[in-house]
Amino acid sequence: MERLVDYFAHIPSAHRSLILVGGIAFFWLLESIVPLVQFEYHKPRHAGINLFFTFTTILVNFSLAFVLVRTSDWAVSNQVGLLQWLDLPVWVQAVVGLFLLDLIGAWLAHWTEHQVKWMWQFHSVHHSDQYVDTTTANRHHPGESVIRFLFTTLAVLVVGAPMWLVFMYQALSVLLSQFNHANIELPRWADRALNWLLVTPNMHHVHHHYVLPYSNTNYGNIFSIWDRLFRTYTVRQGKDLIYGLDTHPHLHEHSHIGGILNVPFQAYRPPVGERNDKLTTTAEQVKA
Repeated sequence: MERLVDYFAHIPSAHRSLILVGGIAFFWLLESIVPLVQFEYHKPRHAGINLFFTFTTILVNFSLAFVLVRTSDWAVSNQVGLLQWLDLPVWVQAVVGLFLLDLIGAWLAHWTEHQVKWMWQFHSVHHSDQYVDTTTANRHHPGESVIRFLFTTLAVLVVGAPMWLVFMYQALSVLLSQFNHANIELPRWADRALNWLLVTPNMHHVHHHYVLPYSNTNYGNIFSIWDRLFRTYTVRQGKDLIYGLDTHPHLHEHSHIGGILNVPFQAYRPPVGERNDKLTTTAEQVKA
């Protein structure tokens, strides 16, 4: 365990980049071989749009990284946060810390973005993707990247997380997000086994169904326990899902960078909801 702690305490930037790029490459290949949905789209062009937002996310996080480092160092040196108040073995710190960082930095942030209208305006960019695949994981408006960063910083402060734990959490968060957005579906037996602990593609794809109430369920990123605990967990067959948003069906709002960047600054559009879900069964009907 000490080797793992030492590795993440001094993880090279090149290794962090490799986790991001390697994850995208691996799941890109996997979903090309065994896709859940045979999308009729230009995959490289779609990836190009989402990789643009991946770059803006990296830019925001890199620019603000010093805040995260100073927050962690301050919490540790001043004995602030749960892990600093409890005398726990290192491996218990890792487990407890990862669960709590995921709860506050990911689940709570995600749930809040769905409840607060102005936050939803930024988060809707992520949901507007009509072709959910592994590149969708990093499709976040720069404004949302800032919101997510603030929640992560809050989580570090509440948990009292040392930087080795923060880096470990970020690595897992990146990989699990790429995994559960990938255009694949696990066999039922595998999904049942993993789903008790981790968020699987079968679980998270439901969150990207284009209408309520499904898009207000399955908020988890790494651990599935939070959706079960807070009763936001639901199940729907992958073949029955339609991605995107009922409020943003037009091409320029979800497939052009300029239009996507402008979405948060438009007037709020209330969701149509499940009544439309009963009437619309194909992506072509949605676009019409």
